[in-house]
Amino acid sequence: MAVSARGSGDTPDFESLDDDLAQSSSKSASKSGKPRGKHVREKHQGHPFWRGLREIVFIVVIALVMSALIRAFLIQAFYVPSASMDDTLRPGDRIIASKITTNISGVDRGEIVVFKDPGDWLPAQVPAPDNWRTNVRQAMTFIGLLPSDSGDDLVKRVIGIGGDRVACCDAEGRIVVNGVPLDEDYIIGPTDQVRFDITVPEDSMFVLGDNRGDSRDSRYHLEANDGAVPFENAVGRVFVVVWPFDRFAIERIPSIFGNPALDG
Repeated sequence: MAVSARGSGDTPDFESLDDDLAQSSSKSASKSGKPRGKHVREKHQGHPFWRGLREIVFIVVIALVMSALIRAFLIQAFYVPSASMDDTLRPGDRIIASKITTNISGVDRGEIVVFKDPGDWLPAQVPAPDNWRTNVRQAMTFIGLLPSDSGDDLVKRVIGIGGDRVACCDAEGRIVVNGVPLDEDYIIGPTDQVRFDITVPEDSMFVLGDNRGDSRDSRYHLEANDGAVPFENAVGRVFVVVWPFDRFAIERIPSIFGNPALDG
């Protein structure tokens, strides 16, 4: 091994020493048959097929987790189960409800809201068969890949909230809220099947279907909480119809609910 001198002293050339050590290490690796450097990395990385498969599985898992979180906290899809909201919503429509809007801003008049059955509004449900199809469907619904059809969700329009006086009806058959008659151009049929005059309990909402002749809503449950549904039962505000495509629509609050007189 050569050592060169620099200047007037006998200082070793460390660059030459490094080169000699590298060559010696390379020869030893060749004799032992053990790969080094780039070859080791390539071996540990594995076949491109398995690398790609791992990446796909990772992406799918992340997507499913994100979907479940979105369903739990932000928005959720639902089927419309009946004709009680015709023509605004029709049976079989797929709708999206905003959970975060309801959680942050609460419930307001004029909103279409999905809510949990407050008690005996719906008939008893026949349990789904315990088989793999049911399990797969429940799993896909849980992660948000299918709309919810649990059988205990309802969808109606909020007419009054806590403290509002809601009555049926004036001489023209209109619902009256805080003394203001509502000209509801979105409804089907008359509203006066049941006469009432109530004050909505606090932290509750009085709800009616847009298809007044075919909706078992707050009018038919006046014996409990004056027919009102507790806010805590609200799941989310319906803001869009996404299926079928020819019925795609953004669901806005009708302008009549913007009347300042409703606030007394």
